[in-house]
Amino acid sequence: MAVVCVFCSASPRLSAYYRQVATDVGAALASAGHTVLTGGGSRGAMGAVTAAARAAGGATVGILPTGLLDREIPDPDTELHLVPSMERRKELMGDRSDAFVVLPGGIGTLDELFGEWANRAVDAHDKPIVIVDPDGLFTPLRQQIDLLAERGLVRESALTAVKWATSATDVVRLIPPSGTPRRGYEATIVVQES
Repeated sequence: MAVVCVFCSASPRLSAYYRQVATDVGAALASAGHTVLTGGGSRGAMGAVTAAARAAGGATVGILPTGLLDREIPDPDTELHLVPSMERRKELMGDRSDAFVVLPGGIGTLDELFGEWANRAVDAHDKPIVIVDPDGLFTPLRQQIDLLAERGLVRESALTAVKWATSATDVVRLIPPSGTPRRGYEATIVVQES
């Protein structure tokens, strides 16, 4: 099955509603046999999605910049990779993933989304990108992208490069199983890059 990177908030101020959305998505991905890859934190949606994936029998992997160790608090039950920067985190997330799921989040989540969306738009990869919008939070974003396309600043192929979901069921339906077997992630280990 696929390694699915979930971009999401690590904020401890996240509402219970969005934590539940993350829980539902993590459980659904693991139940479908996917490995869940996140930013490695244990708080907010990030903690909820990984805890739910493990509770459903799935494997979880985290990639965390050392500068965020105190803020994002590493998930102790995830295979954790410590990296020196946010840029390296994003690079590894992109390299190790077969698909991307975007949950409601802040500017860090949007940065990750736009990075992979831009990569897909220029054919750097053809991995699925699914944006989860259960309550219309991303409606202004969709309108902005549509306006950019209307003004000739975004190609039609970029618009269709992402899929929109409102539920965990939609997410699983939009992410096909990977055709290439991936190695399992069994143990909790920490690998730190210099």
